[in-house]
Amino acid sequence: MPRNLPILLGIFVVMALSNAVVPVLPDFAEGAAMQGAVYAAYFLGTFVTVLPAGIASDRIGRVPLIRAGLLLTIASGILILLFPSGLPLLVFRGVEGIGAGLFLSAALAWANSHPSSGQISGYVMAAQNLGLVVGLLAAGWLDVVFGSHLAGIAFFTALTVPALGMSAVIRESKLARFARADLPLIVRNYFWLFAAAAVLVGMTGAVAALYPGYTGSDPSLLALQLATINIATIVAVLIAPRLDLRPAPTIRVSSLLMAGAVAAGYVTPYALPVIGALSGVIIVAVLAFLAETQIQQGVMTGLFNTATYAGFTFLSAFAGLVAGEFSFLIAFLLLAGMAAVMTVTIGRCRCGYPG
Repeated sequence: MPRNLPILLGIFVVMALSNAVVPVLPDFAEGAAMQGAVYAAYFLGTFVTVLPAGIASDRIGRVPLIRAGLLLTIASGILILLFPSGLPLLVFRGVEGIGAGLFLSAALAWANSHPSSGQISGYVMAAQNLGLVVGLLAAGWLDVVFGSHLAGIAFFTALTVPALGMSAVIRESKLARFARADLPLIVRNYFWLFAAAAVLVGMTGAVAALYPGYTGSDPSLLALQLATINIATIVAVLIAPRLDLRPAPTIRVSSLLMAGAVAAGYVTPYALPVIGALSGVIIVAVLAFLAETQIQQGVMTGLFNTATYAGFTFLSAFAGLVAGEFSFLIAFLLLAGMAAVMTVTIGRCRCGYPG
């Protein structure tokens, strides 16, 4: 664990800072459109970065990108504190997303290149979700204590500084034993695996995007309810690596359970931790499989991150559009149907190993 601590602290603070704007979005921007833009700018920056960062990590190493990601995170946090509104805020949220994309792809490739990759990747994903939970809850609490919506941004920006200092002790994972990645061939052979990851992991973001408008509950209650998604994911990614999970069978079972849980989410918030736990199981199964392919892990995890962030970005927007044009019931049922379809499409994946 000590050798992994700089990576885990880094992913924790990067994710916490990304979520520190969520409970206080109305203080950063007026109107749903601008608030949505502030929220989405981060995901856009991450989405366009994770695959190039994964490819670069295979060529120049993981450590330089990890440090660059932390530097960009600190810089963007400071700039958001200085320019907390308007177009500059959108630009610097995008820069924050780019930093997160660099760090996340390099860190996950670093973890998935180790012999005990399943366990270490589980720790990385647990730290990621813990950061999201703490960023969400702490930012709201700090806003109350200090009377400033910037308190959470300031706190987690400052916490990134020791994470950057600790990155000096990170050493490269071994790259030689992995086969060179043929990107077009990988996309062709594993398309349906990554498509399933986009839909089933991205489902957590879509449900989280729908829930506040659907329930109209008190923000503090909503924060706790939505936090159960990430908490359940943390538990799942720590337990699932101890199981021998194959991606296709796991996705078949999980997609059906996910469909039921998403539909149940229209009726009860107790479905939220089930959705989070299923997402965690799928993440572990897919990452373990990608490590076993023995293909360069920067490309493989870069594609995985691209798929999941595409799911977060586009599923959330799609679900909100359907809910606005038709109804929340239609939106929940449509998401449930998309999850169920993954049961069929995963059978088209050429999910095999080289040779």
